[in-house]
Amino acid sequence: MKIYTRRGDGGETDLFGGQRVSKSDLRVRAYGEVDELNAQVGVACAASVQAEIRDLLEAVQRTLFDLGAYLATPSPDRRDETGIPGAGPEEVAELEAHIDRLERELPALKSFVLPGGTSASAAFHVARTVCRRAERSLVELHGREPLDASALRYVNRLSDLLFVIARVENRRAGAGDVEWVGRRR
Repeated sequence: MKIYTRRGDGGETDLFGGQRVSKSDLRVRAYGEVDELNAQVGVACAASVQAEIRDLLEAVQRTLFDLGAYLATPSPDRRDETGIPGAGPEEVAELEAHIDRLERELPALKSFVLPGGTSASAAFHVARTVCRRAERSLVELHGREPLDASALRYVNRLSDLLFVIARVENRRAGAGDVEWVGRRR
């Protein structure tokens, strides 16, 4: 099988189930941003020296791939027929458990923190912002075509996890957070 099909040369693509839509379609944008998020999580994961973090994020990447397939399949019947899971309440609960566990090793936040510190932390902050953008696209799509509430919760919670991991990466490297101090006029 060749990697190129030429079917998208005119600006359209196939959704799972056969429907052809514009590549600028909101659904295509939403799953494209989830795909970008998955790639950015991979970059952040590669920057981490923490085996525990890499293992956790491999599971996240698998769920993001499932979520992309869910988003690329507009028909609930088709999703049920093919067993496309998306992201369910169990995956949301897993993220919350990881957040709670990792936060125990962090000092309480007293102000906003600047993205950065170690390169791994900076990569997680970028992943977090990409996650927030993907979330905005899912919310917009949900306003037009209702999505499973767990999909929205998962992406929202994932951005929280990525923020906590960015802080953990700095803490474990001895760098700590760089707190934001507003400019005084």
